[in-house]
Amino acid sequence: MVRHFGVFKFKENTTNTQIDECFAVMKDMVGKIPGLLDMEHGAYDSDEGLDKGFTHGFIMTFDSLSSRDAYLPHPIHEDVKAVVVPHLEDIVVFDFKV
Repeated sequence: MVRHFGVFKFKENTTNTQIDECFAVMKDMVGKIPGLLDMEHGAYDSDEGLDKGFTHGFIMTFDSLSSRDAYLPHPIHEDVKAVVVPHLEDIVVFDFKV
């Protein structure tokens, strides 16, 4: 399995409704992109203060490296990026095998 996780820093003018839409279209990829098993997301929720301005995060689980690799250029992923990326000031994405 592969975990694909990221953190978002949304642009200042992004509304909560737009943030919800971003995560809804991301979650909707599960079951449509082969090998994408699950997607979870949430707002930063810690008093630790190490968020560096990133406000939300997500974790996707893929069944294999090859499924993750096929997801990256997948047309559905490209459509989702067209919705999400315009709202982002910054993003960090990191993958690892489990």
